[in-house]
This record gives sequence, C-alpha cells and structure tokens, in this order.
Amino acid sequence: MNEQTVIEIVSQALVVTAEVAVPILAVSLVVGVVVSLFQAMTQINDYTFTFVPKLIAVAAVLFIAGPWMLQQVVGFTTSLLTSIPHLIGVG
Repeated sequence: MNEQTVIEIVSQALVVTAEVAVPILAVSLVVGVVVSLFQAMTQINDYTFTFVPKLIAVAAVLFIAGPWMLQQVVGFTTSLLTSIPHLIGVG
C-alpha cells in the first residue's frame, strides 16, 4: 500500500462522511434560520424555543434518511474490508 492509496481511501471516507452529514446539517440550518427569524419578529428570546424545533427536525431526518445513511456507511465499510487483500498485495 502506497501513499496514493491511503490518500484515496481517506478521500473516499471524507466524501461518505460529508454525504451522511449534509442532510442533518442542512435541516438544522434551515430550522435554525426560520426559528431565528420568528424570534426576531416576535422578540421572543427563549433558548428552549431554538433547541426543541431543531431536535425534532433532526430526529425526523434521522428517522427518514437513517436507512440511507446506514447503507452508505455500511457500503463504504464493506468495500474497504473486501479490498484489504488487494491493498496489502496478497490477492
């Protein structure tokens, strides 16, 4: 295994990590902006009011996209583990 192979594996891992994290981060960002706008319009400054909607939205995303996220991570892990003999030069 050479440096190029390690860089390629790390690059693939970062791509899978980004793909899995983007739905959660995007929904959290959108909900945060909407709640902040609502707070600015109504002048309600309560910390639980920002936390609870984000928590509910992230839980919904995990419920909806969780199987896809798990499939992505398991697929990457499976391909990495099955390529170990090739990577170390045995197979």
